[in-house]
Amino acid sequence: MQHREFIILCLEDCSDWSNATTRRVVMQIDPELKRTIIVSTKLDTKIPQFARASDVEVFLSPPACTLDGFILGGSPFFTSVPSGRVGTGHDSVYSSNEEFKQAIFIREMEDITSLEEKLGRSLSKQERSRIGVSKLRSFLEELLQKRYMDSVPMIIPLLEKEYCSTTRKLNEINKELSTLDEVKLKEKGRVFHDLFLTKLSLLLKGTVVAPPDKFGETLQNERINGGAFVGTDGLQFPHKLIPNAGMRLYGGAQYHRAMAEFRFMVGGIKCPPITREEIVNACGVEDIHDGTNYSRTACVIAVAKARDTFEPFLHQLGCRLLHILKRLLPISIYLLQKEGEYLSGHEVFLRRVASAFNNFAESTERACREKCMEDLVSTTRYVTWSLHNKNRAGLRQFLDSFGSTEQSAVLSNSLSMPLCQESSFVSVANEKHDTKPRTDVKLSQVASGVDSSSSVQTTETRLADLLDNTLWNRRLAPSSERIVYALVQQIFHGIREYFLASAELKFNCFLLMPVVDKLPALLREDLESAFEGDLDNVFDITNLRHSLSQQKSDTEIEMKRIKKLKEKFKLIHEQFISHHVMSSLSLAPSA
Repeated sequence: MQHREFIILCLEDCSDWSNATTRRVVMQIDPELKRTIIVSTKLDTKIPQFARASDVEVFLSPPACTLDGFILGGSPFFTSVPSGRVGTGHDSVYSSNEEFKQAIFIREMEDITSLEEKLGRSLSKQERSRIGVSKLRSFLEELLQKRYMDSVPMIIPLLEKEYCSTTRKLNEINKELSTLDEVKLKEKGRVFHDLFLTKLSLLLKGTVVAPPDKFGETLQNERINGGAFVGTDGLQFPHKLIPNAGMRLYGGAQYHRAMAEFRFMVGGIKCPPITREEIVNACGVEDIHDGTNYSRTACVIAVAKARDTFEPFLHQLGCRLLHILKRLLPISIYLLQKEGEYLSGHEVFLRRVASAFNNFAESTERACREKCMEDLVSTTRYVTWSLHNKNRAGLRQFLDSFGSTEQSAVLSNSLSMPLCQESSFVSVANEKHDTKPRTDVKLSQVASGVDSSSSVQTTETRLADLLDNTLWNRRLAPSSERIVYALVQQIFHGIREYFLASAELKFNCFLLMPVVDKLPALLREDLESAFEGDLDNVFDITNLRHSLSQQKSDTEIEMKRIKKLKEKFKLIHEQFISHHVMSSLSLAPSA
């Protein structure tokens, strides 16, 4: 109904035009009612409802403001249709259509008589032309005939344009049929190969030729279609915090946004919580003694946490980037179609190109992910302190502050035995991680404080207590727990930084770059290999020739039909012009 050429027939069943409900619905499509014919139905039941002649006058000729517009025809039509079915059944009232038409005519006469009685006067010619189904039919026939005649001059150019378009299509089909030989088909395949790669490169470098509303993806849609980056806690990074999250991107821009989200997500990951049970279980038993080695404990916990945390992100990144690369194929095909460089009809060949591209993307992503997995396995297999401990200053500051706290507690509590033992352990830990003279001064100060406050405890006793707390005793002291936690944090963060940089670098080098420098050679090799075999398996020449022949036959039939219509409307137009000229001459005054 949105088409402007359509005529709307609005049937109203009301005696008060201000309360018409159907008209309100029609005005949603035709607000000014310029192409709407309003018909008041069941006139025979409404006439008895009017008590005064003035009410009938208003009903038959409502003002334009009451009808909310200037309706087609100027005023409403009024109809009555007798009840009863047409047929031969026992419940049928009319045995034939002619009998029903006669009943309609009789009803029209009765309505006119009833209206004249209510008005106390005869109906005018204008009023009579609006009452009855026959008058409505005559009006519609005249209206359609007039519109038909008015449209004839416009139809002829449209038919001419359609005829030219069909002729051009037929010429293209004939040209396509003439190129169905092996040499020309191979050349077309090679040309398409080069053009396809050009479009791929263009999409990666950036272009605005493809409409974003059709091919672009927002970050939210990208997560749905390509998978989201989800941590071990099941949470996603808020998409609003990612640059260009709401924009519909494709190609290189979409690839860059996915990498940015990966950096945001992985770069903000903190080390998972560590429980006392995990620390004790990680201590285990050495192969030569049953003492505890807290540096080994920290390494065991850190690499396990890192492996469990980062490995899922590697698979998620591969899946997301593979989705983005595969989307390049339909966009490239669209660009080729837009520029008229698409091999229409060669579906077998196009499927082969698409399959080769998708297989290349999948195998390249898999190989790249395996390289990244090797890095992750190596960095979580063996802890190299120069690599994993990236923030020595932070660790040293943490241990120094912790050591100072413990030493103050020792001095204020008269150097009770347990606190002295823990302080000694922390001092040794500080000495292990910081060999600067400042720490030596601290240790000497603590030692002198201990000597001045207790003359009983000897150096050998303190050493024995230290070994008892850190090597022989499996009761986990708070100081030991905090040191293990600090070491795990440093190792985990070192692995995170290395994993993030390594993954981004390898996906750029071994997934993105091969599309630019390896894909052309592989596609060409696959194409030439296929050309060496049966060419019918590449282009499906037999079915293609049959399809083109059928298209040619259909197009020729279409051309004949359009030509016949064009000649018919041209004749009608000439007759209309001739009739118009003759009418003008007959109406002209004689000299």
